[in-house]
Amino acid sequence: MSCIVIIPARMAATRLPGKPLADIGGTPMIVRVWQSAMKAGTGPVAVAAGDAEIASVIGQRGGTAVVTDAALPSGTDRIHAALGILDPHGVHATVVNLQGDLPLLDPVQLRTVKETLETSDADIATLVAPITNPADLDNPNVVKPVVAWAEGESYGRALYFSRARVPFGDGPHYHHIGIYAFRRNALARFVELPASPLERRERLEQLRALEAGMQIVVARVNEAPLSVDTPEDLERARAAALSGTK
Repeated sequence: MSCIVIIPARMAATRLPGKPLADIGGTPMIVRVWQSAMKAGTGPVAVAAGDAEIASVIGQRGGTAVVTDAALPSGTDRIHAALGILDPHGVHATVVNLQGDLPLLDPVQLRTVKETLETSDADIATLVAPITNPADLDNPNVVKPVVAWAEGESYGRALYFSRARVPFGDGPHYHHIGIYAFRRNALARFVELPASPLERRERLEQLRALEAGMQIVVARVNEAPLSVDTPEDLERARAAALSGTK
């Protein structure tokens, strides 16, 4: 199944403005994410840029970028718009939405989300990793999925996502990773749906898909990559890049 990876990015991030071009070890963050995606070898990679300066930086590195309408409400809307420009004839049946704030991403995880979708009958695939830091359980920036795991397997069906600690009771909790693989027709359907009540309440757009009856398959990986959402996260990414660790 032919796949394209699209990385949405815009300068006007609420908590960390300008973060796509934040320097991490001498390389802008968006370039690091693009480089990881290229190493995955899942298919062509492009950046859906909300700002011309992001597209320029990627172009200078020999990459592909398209400038999308800065007024688009979400990264998913941005990748859908970019897909229409990059692949108007529908060559690619799978579209991976790779968040542009994962500068330490292991390329293997990108291959995992693609393969998980392709071996399932779901509309969307995504990744989770076990939470190992107790502080993350009540951190609203760490999104927790509720998953019906297939017995004895590392994949399952997503039932819900929340910023709260879920599910209740003893047992493992998981950290959602912001990578999604969409079937092309599922992406087209998703962006036509209105924002749903639970999506607005939790501020999690994947709940729109679940409320509309779309199926999300989840694959479990060992570790969640650092997501850069705050100045503190950026300093952690810089320290990790300096030491050569993830």
